[in-house]
Amino acid sequence: MSRDKRLHGRVALIVGGGGEIGGAIARRFALEGASVLVADLRPAAAESVADDIRTAGGVAASIALDVAVERECERGVAKAADLFGKLTTLVNVAAADTPRQCVEDQPLSVWNEALAINLTASFLTAKYAAPFMRNAGGGAIVNIASQLGHIGVPLRAAYSTTKAALIQLTKCLAVELATDNIRANTISPGSIDTERSTRSYGSRENARRIRGPAHLVGRTGHIDEVAFAAAFLASDEASFITGTDLLVDGGYLAFKGELPPEAAKA
Repeated sequence: MSRDKRLHGRVALIVGGGGEIGGAIARRFALEGASVLVADLRPAAAESVADDIRTAGGVAASIALDVAVERECERGVAKAADLFGKLTTLVNVAAADTPRQCVEDQPLSVWNEALAINLTASFLTAKYAAPFMRNAGGGAIVNIASQLGHIGVPLRAAYSTTKAALIQLTKCLAVELATDNIRANTISPGSIDTERSTRSYGSRENARRIRGPAHLVGRTGHIDEVAFAAAFLASDEASFITGTDLLVDGGYLAFKGELPPEAAKA
């Protein structure tokens, strides 16, 4: 397996690592030299990613994890350190797939699920990971937020609110953990070409056609583009970056889907 070794010697827990974005991050980290524990609510999905990594010559294991349960979060963190001798890196990708509903129609259960998975789970995994990372001499936390955490979005109150709060939580983690040589950052992806993000459009082709022009680069993003950003933030190349949110959004927030007539012609 060819690696550039940026993450050599790191041990990473990827929460939500059985999904498309989480799986891409796990594979990228392993390719760059990290030992990876892939955690997901779906054990078969987590093991599939871990098996891909091992087949390619990397080091990985998997664990079934329900991040909505505090003791499960604690168990996942401890398992990573137990398997590989330490924990240096935490990536939180897991997110609730909330329905598109206005606030008036949204059940409290949906709101609470989004809070538990999108926000509280990242609080809990960081809470339990920090002592292990401190003992390892430092490390990095990367939380996957969203472009929708920066703007008001109709029918997405629960998702957008929790992602905005995740960005703020991560800034607080960066401040609290700085003296322990632990950095904490978020990534806010734009529309990424995944099954979940394209489901409401009927097909990936429709999603690309409809959502692509809303981004300055004229297309939706790829899972590997999020993975590249995560690997960068976890590496020493980002040693002077903490408490920030990295937009991997194809210019969505700068663009807002509207070009002036002269630029549109060009």
